[in-house]
Amino acid sequence: LWSISAFPSKIKEVSGMEISKDGKIWVIEDSGNKDKIYRVDRKGDIKESLKIDHAKNQDWEDLTMDIAGNLYIGDFGNNANKRKDLVIYKIPKDELDKKEPNAGKIEFKYPQQKDFPPRKDSLYFDTEGFFHLNDYLYIFTKNRTRPYSGKTLIYRVPDKEGEYEAEFLGSLFLCADQDHCSVTSADISPDGRTIALLSYGFVFLITDFSIPDFNKSSIKIIDLNTDTQIESVCFADDKTLLLADEENKHGGRKLYEYKLN
Repeated sequence: LWSISAFPSKIKEVSGMEISKDGKIWVIEDSGNKDKIYRVDRKGDIKESLKIDHAKNQDWEDLTMDIAGNLYIGDFGNNANKRKDLVIYKIPKDELDKKEPNAGKIEFKYPQQKDFPPRKDSLYFDTEGFFHLNDYLYIFTKNRTRPYSGKTLIYRVPDKEGEYEAEFLGSLFLCADQDHCSVTSADISPDGRTIALLSYGFVFLITDFSIPDFNKSSIKIIDLNTDTQIESVCFADDKTLLLADEENKHGGRKLYEYKLN
């Protein structure tokens, strides 16, 4: 894991990151922070900050972009599994040139969640990772179950404004350590062949999958050898990951690059 730069103290809780085809890096912060997206360069410096109109940062946890250049903000952080107002904000590409871009709403719920919150052994509905592929947004939930089951649930919703019941696609067992095996961010490589699921300290690389059925996929675990709170991953190209972490007592607030061999 190679540190490229540090973020300014103004953005010390980067929770989601995406890079556009022309190399622009966008980042967001999570709950308690502004309703803004920031464009940064590889030095971590803020190039512009855009307030998103009609979008409230309840708990923004990940960013993704489609091939047309529309940007999506996942406001689906749900630590206590109590929320009934999960939403993904869609910012059309041509709005990104404005000072206060307008956002459309993709509202959704998990059909498997019956109680708010559910029992401790069913705390599957916090979310911090998603990506876009072929008209859908693919969502990987953050497991908070006790006893810990090590699974992430996979859902998808259409990429168009509206209210949806998320379509359940199954689950993936990642690993059994509750401190290191819950998904904090997700992305898919530009060639569509590799999914990266980030957790605290690990990247799970998923290959040989067929969508929408993930049952037959292969999973490779990369140990990042870090104790910081790594919250964001995106593919800069098919073989290069960009990662970002929040500041904690071990350090952080940095932008990293990781080359996949």
